[in-house]
Amino acid sequence: MANRWLFKTEPSVYSFQQLQRDKKTMWDGVKNNLALKNLKDINKGDEILIYHTGDEKAAVGVARALSGAYPDPSQKNPKLLVVDIEEVKPLPRPVTLAQVKANKKLANFDLVRLSRLSIMKVSDEQWDTVEGMAKQ
Repeated sequence: MANRWLFKTEPSVYSFQQLQRDKKTMWDGVKNNLALKNLKDINKGDEILIYHTGDEKAAVGVARALSGAYPDPSQKNPKLLVVDIEEVKPLPRPVTLAQVKANKKLANFDLVRLSRLSIMKVSDEQWDTVEGMAKQ
């Protein structure tokens, strides 16, 4: 079974809508050590929730990993990793951080616990809960 992840992005820098236009992209710019450790664990086929930070603070779409992590070709530091992803689908409606925090099933979600982390693992239960909330 593939792993599931949440990737945060500032929509003014790179939005889910931009990913929809591009169809696929190299996800780069990750510098945090824990986020890099998580990135290293991503495998081709893993599902990814795309989360907009900034004013939106909401999960907005689903993507899929097209590769495992590899060193960023634009950087000299081999510890800085990237992963190729493709757009799968937008969520029926965004799921806001406030809605996530209000859902008791998501109390242990890293999105709530580690607010500064840009790449985090998502359990199957958390994924299903967020997808269900997007359909309400």
